Amino acid sequence: MSTAAATILIVDDEARDRKLLEAQLKPEGYLTLSAASGEEALASVASRVPDLILLDVMMPGMDGYEVARALKANPATSNIPVIMVTARTGRSARLTGLESGAEEFLTKPVDRAELWLRVRNLLRLKEFGDYLQNHSLILEQQVQARTKSLRESEARYRHLVEQADDGILVCDPRGMFTMVNSRACELLGYNEGELLGRNGSFIYPNEEKALHARRMKSVSAGKILRFERIVTRKDESTFPAEISLKMLDDGMIQVIMRDITERHAHEKKIAGLSRIHAVLSGINGAIVRVRDRRELFREACRIIVEQGGFALGWIAVLDQVTGKLVAADQAGLPEGSGIGSAMFNGSIGLVPVSIAAAALRDKRATTENVIADASGSMESGQEPDTMQIRRAALDLGAKSVIVLPLIVDKVTFGILTLYAREEDFFDAEEVKLLEELAGDISFSLEFIAKGEQADYVAYYDVLTGLANRSLFLERLSQYMRSAVGRGHELAVMLVDIERFKNINDSLGQQAGDELLRQVAAWLTRSTGDANVLARIDADHFALVLPEVRQGGSLPHLIEKWMANLLVQPFHLNDAVFRITAKIGIAVFPNDGRSADTLFRNAESALKKAKSNGDRYLFFNQEMTETVAVRLTLENQLRQALDNQEFVLHYQPKVRLGSSRLTGAEALIRWNDPRSGLVPPARFIPVLEDTGLIYEAGRWALSKAIEDYLRWCNAGLAAVRVSVNVSPLQLRNRGFVAEIEQAISIDPRAAGGLELEITERLIMEDIKHSIASLQAIRAMGVTIAIDDFGTGFSSLSYLAKLPVDTLKIDRSFVIDMTASQEGLALVSTIIGLGHSLKMTVVAEGVETEEQSRLLQVLNCDEMQGYLFSKSVPAETFETRFLAPSPIAAVV
Repeated sequence: MSTAAATILIVDDEARDRKLLEAQLKPEGYLTLSAASGEEALASVASRVPDLILLDVMMPGMDGYEVARALKANPATSNIPVIMVTARTGRSARLTGLESGAEEFLTKPVDRAELWLRVRNLLRLKEFGDYLQNHSLILEQQVQARTKSLRESEARYRHLVEQADDGILVCDPRGMFTMVNSRACELLGYNEGELLGRNGSFIYPNEEKALHARRMKSVSAGKILRFERIVTRKDESTFPAEISLKMLDDGMIQVIMRDITERHAHEKKIAGLSRIHAVLSGINGAIVRVRDRRELFREACRIIVEQGGFALGWIAVLDQVTGKLVAADQAGLPEGSGIGSAMFNGSIGLVPVSIAAAALRDKRATTENVIADASGSMESGQEPDTMQIRRAALDLGAKSVIVLPLIVDKVTFGILTLYAREEDFFDAEEVKLLEELAGDISFSLEFIAKGEQADYVAYYDVLTGLANRSLFLERLSQYMRSAVGRGHELAVMLVDIERFKNINDSLGQQAGDELLRQVAAWLTRSTGDANVLARIDADHFALVLPEVRQGGSLPHLIEKWMANLLVQPFHLNDAVFRITAKIGIAVFPNDGRSADTLFRNAESALKKAKSNGDRYLFFNQEMTETVAVRLTLENQLRQALDNQEFVLHYQPKVRLGSSRLTGAEALIRWNDPRSGLVPPARFIPVLEDTGLIYEAGRWALSKAIEDYLRWCNAGLAAVRVSVNVSPLQLRNRGFVAEIEQAISIDPRAAGGLELEITERLIMEDIKHSIASLQAIRAMGVTIAIDDFGTGFSSLSYLAKLPVDTLKIDRSFVIDMTASQEGLALVSTIIGLGHSLKMTVVAEGVETEEQSRLLQVLNCDEMQGYLFSKSVPAETFETRFLAPSPIAAVV
């Protein structure tokens, strides 16, 4: 029976009340009958049995209580659910109704949503009760048929034994099998010869053999035993069995073994349906009383776990702007595990391979009835948070999962996810019921959303979905408090869309609105977080950068952002438009210590930029000048790369004690034709912030190899050259291939190259670093850890790193002569390096005392001003590689 096609009898002496109830039920597709009195209702039921009765209490003649008692007393109508509809709300009236047989009560006037829920719940419960009753009758009929079959004539006993669906074995009082049928052989996996003469205790584990002996003794005394247990086959597989033991007339004992796998599956099926109905009932009860989305989510997850017995239940909401799922609530994860707060305080990105993505894409339930183990390698594209949820579910004993989309106003609102502890738990019937559950939650969310709409208008821009000015200032205040606590700056940017009025006037307001929506979407994609954005005026947007590094790359970021905006196409009325913007920037705390002040100063900067014709301006004039200088330097560095103005200087590394040259570190220098050599501290941070360090690093690598091969070809005493690797290079997935290409020009190149990588950089992504360095080292290139001691390496990872050289940071070398602790630390680093079979090099050695102490501590090599500063390549060749090099130059 489909609840939508159910027949409902409405009994009320008031025609108006009957018509009102019919009108409220009609949209749900129910069929309605009506009766004006209790007597007429009983006559109607006798001719056509309805699926549910709405029964008025106060009626002339037979009142509702008498009608209910008459219905429940008749076996043909006792299972019809009865909802009493009355204006009486007293406790005694409800007790009388319950005693008369009513299942539910509705108070006049009847609320439509409550009527729908009560009717739907009772119809489902009736449907489920009918289902259980029918299945019970079927089982009883099967049992009776089997019993009748087994009681056939004793003359046909052996024939029936052989034809039986159950395994039948006969044994003597000692338990030795004297007869077995083919079904028993099939169940146990033995042939007849292997079973005859064997004691039946073999199917029991050792700890149950004594129990088996007592059972046999009881049967020999005339008792009939029936029990269930797990039986082990010859191949060590198992199955659940019902075993009955009975003594025959000749004193032998008959053993009947029945495979009850199907029965268990059926019982499991009924238990699963009961659990889901418990969840349905509980959540629908919550829907009636809850008017807050968060409380609804919390209650739904709790009921799923506590009443439904599921391992884990969680709800996530789809961010319509970013396309990401944001976890809303969960139940099942143990407190104190760490995963609960970590997982459900942030967004969980969708991945193409996940069933959550499929549920959202197809707007239908998706299942995984045998969850794959998530402890191994991550699936391609799978994000860590998604994998973490699967691992947590597996730890809780989950074996299958279902994801149900929540659809509100025909738009996907989020997902409801349930993890079950059984494999293959979610079949068609369970899925259908859970889809109804998701529909009920979605139905409730629609009501809640209407109440929230007013709040939304107060804090959000309806056109773009971004925060309005009021909410933006609240969020800005929160970001400012965070900046104070963490000791960093933040920036506020106000963006004015140029020529917006012309577009709005020429193409119409509808096109103007569409442009604003597209700009808002582009801003959201660019920032990756809609919470930092707002639309504050007709064509003005606001943006907060929550963290700005002092002396960082904010100007470069703004330049890049404006360049991206300029090339971004916006589609209006089948035409493509490109827009520009003016920007005003204020930086906290220098430009204001309150949200209002900072915002006003950003407005002032924007107004000045518009009046001066500047693309953007900082409120602080000094910062604006700094930006101009930095941009000039960036442009000069780009020209330097194009014009090959960079050069390599080399600083020698020598063996301690003998001062024998062992290698050289290549250091990049900028020979600016306008000002000569520029200090590295001035231009290298700009290279890193702008990404030019990647191109400069590739040049340095190629140049170092070129110099090394030139020395070899000239017959000089060439030594291995160390080249520093930037973070951008190491993180690049093509870095290993670049090294391979660089050394492919000559077989000798790999032997003359060493890569220096800072310890902190290696530890940023240790697994990726290990894999990359192993591949590079396999080419014959050696690896050195630079600035060791500053990156807090884990010793377990350090032992796994494919590293040849350990370079002690200069700061430790200086401290070595200042304190016993500093000396002990350097000694420990040297001992650690030697234990890992690494060459240890001390950096920044400037005094004889430092050199002497390093020799005493058995350090291998040193590098520093004591022996030589870094020198141009030509000087390095002459002093250190020529046949008679000068021993030392300070």
